Amino acid sequence: MTEQAPQAPAAHPRFAQALAALGLSGVEIRSFPDATRTAREAADAIGCELSQIVKSLIFEVDGEPVLVLMDGSSRVDLGLVSQALGGTVKRANADTVRAATGYAIGGVPPFGHVSRMRVLADRGLLAHEVVWAAAGTPHTVFPLPPEELVDHAGGTLVDVREAAAR
Repeated sequence: MTEQAPQAPAAHPRFAQALAALGLSGVEIRSFPDATRTAREAADAIGCELSQIVKSLIFEVDGEPVLVLMDGSSRVDLGLVSQALGGTVKRANADTVRAATGYAIGGVPPFGHVSRMRVLADRGLLAHEVVWAAAGTPHTVFPLPPEELVDHAGGTLVDVREAAAR
């Protein structure tokens, strides 16, 4: 009986295509047997600081989906998002998240979505040499330098963390 080699961890197929299109096919994908739907679960599984986890959060600004990239130890200040984008901000529901990104909450990556949207990235992400983000599933993550991640996401650097987290 021949043993099969273990399969390499797999990003969501759409996200894998996005990585390839950006020339990032060789980026490390880590897979975990248990879901890492929360930033704390992901940080514990990876063995990194909570603030090195990138949360890809979808909000609606005047009914349009907007992606906010935030470090895992901080919360988004909706007032600051409103100031940055000029509109009324509310958290998107699960259906809106899936429709805008093509991914379920807990696995939303910072890029590779089914639709284009505005992207804000909190400056706090730049405090690290490497950050980790979801690779399209609640079981997979990938590392990138934060500047590169924000650039690939088409993000605008802003300060949108709640004051208590600064």
